[in-house]
This record gives sequence, structure tokens and C-alpha cells, in this order.
Amino acid sequence: MAAPEWVHFGGEDVPNASFEEARCVVLPLCYENAPSYGEGSSRGPLHVLNASVQLERLDEETLTDWATLPIHTLPPLFPAPDEPERAVSQVKSAAGQVFSAQKFLLALGGDHAVSIGTIAAAAAVFPDLGVVQIDAHLDLRDAWNGSRFNHGCAMRRVVDDMGLTVFPVGIRAVAPEELEVLRLRRISPVWAHRIAGEESDWTSALIDALPPRVYLSIDLDGLDPSVLPGTGTPEPGGLSYRQVVSLIQSLARRRQVVAADVVELAPFEGSHVSEYTAARIAQKIIHWCGAARKQ
Repeated sequence: MAAPEWVHFGGEDVPNASFEEARCVVLPLCYENAPSYGEGSSRGPLHVLNASVQLERLDEETLTDWATLPIHTLPPLFPAPDEPERAVSQVKSAAGQVFSAQKFLLALGGDHAVSIGTIAAAAAVFPDLGVVQIDAHLDLRDAWNGSRFNHGCAMRRVVDDMGLTVFPVGIRAVAPEELEVLRLRRISPVWAHRIAGEESDWTSALIDALPPRVYLSIDLDGLDPSVLPGTGTPEPGGLSYRQVVSLIQSLARRRQVVAADVVELAPFEGSHVSEYTAARIAQKIIHWCGAARKQ
């Protein structure tokens, strides 16, 4: 599926504020290396931006105009596709410039390896950061498909190399080696089956455990494929759209979300539901988290 030409988030109906004036900066990261199953996530950011043109400007829950928040979309970055470690370094450098300017960062991937770079840049500014990871997979392998910087290792780099605490949500696909990492690092996932069968408020329990500042990483395969089928590794039994949005809202109300990413979109011919849903999730992050970013 060919990628469209890039447009800024929201298209012509949403002003592309200057970088200096913006409170939220959107960084498209067109990167994919050694995918585990389906391909196409390198084109994901461009499809999210293209779908964002179709978004209505009023947020339906608050009836406020999310587009009045000054948003700047950077030109797409194409990190080195065959050099994973260098690609992560390139992403970290680009994200670091956004944090240096004290802006809220919304990164669009690309495969989940891009989050290694963006989280590393955030951690350099906010060393007490916690990482909330919506995902079907733990991504705690030490190496995968020939690299320690593969998408299947993203959170391993976060906990081992950066020393941050990860709070996984929606997990339902686990490799045996990852169980030992959970035990050693004392990571307590919110398992997908618990979300589906739990009557108590798992969201409140999760947020109670978080530090004051968090980074939100949304791997789109964390959603159920009936909601968002266009991802490289669809896994049944995931979160609903409303559950994801509810978590975004709760995080914004009770913690400072310093940055976020939406990754692993791999759209396919004949349907626009995946890229549109991803764009809507990005809009919710801008509305709830970007608007709350302290200047």
C-alpha cells in the first residue's frame, strides 16, 4: 500500500503553528526494521497524518476545539532503515530538540523501536519518568531478529539501559524469557484478560502506582483487531477504543504526561478504519495531554 504525501496534522483546516509558538509538536518517524510478521509500519505516520485531515475539530466529549491548541508537525524523519542502533540515535536526537524547547512531543511510528529513542530523550529531561505501555506484547526480549534495538526489545532497553519502570497494559502475548524479566524487574502488567473480566477499576489502580510524570507509548496492536486490524502483529483479545481513550483521559487528569507515541500502524488496501482510528487516538492525546503541557 503506497504511502500518501505528508501533510501536517489536521490538514488545511488546522493551522500548522510555528515550532516556536507550538505547545504540541508532532514528529513522524518513518522507520521499520526486521518486522516479526506483517510489514508496512514505516508508512504508518504518513497514513495517520493523511487520515487526520478527516477529523472534525470539535472533541465530542468536551465540545471544545482541539485544533486551537498550537500544533506544529515536523517533516517526517526517515531513520537509517538497516542500522537499528543508529536509527535509535537519530530518533533520540530529533526528539531531544523538542524537549529542549519545552514542548509536548507526540511521535508517530513506525515500528516500536522508535520509542527507544523518544523515551531516552524524555528520560534525559525527566529522569524520574514512568512509562505506560499499551501493547499486546511485553517487548522485553534482550535481542530479536538480530538486534538489541528491534521493536521486540523496546521496553527491555527502557528498563535495562535507562533504568526506568514500565507499566504494561493489555498484554496477551508473552515469550518465556520475558517472564524472568518481569520477576527480576518487578514489573506487574495489567493483563488483557484482567481488563476484560475485572469489574473493579483497573485504571485507578494503575495510575496510583505511577510516578508524577509519565510517558505514554501506544502500540496499536494493544487494541483488539476488531477495532484496529491494520497492524503488523494483530493479537485477539485487546482493548477497545473507549478503554484506550479512558486511560488517556485519566492519565492526563492525574499525572503529567510529558510525551506520547502512537506506533505500529500498518494499514492495508480496502479499508481506512485503522489509520482513522489511529489518527483519532492521536487527536485525543493532543487534546487531553498536549493541552495540559506546562509551559
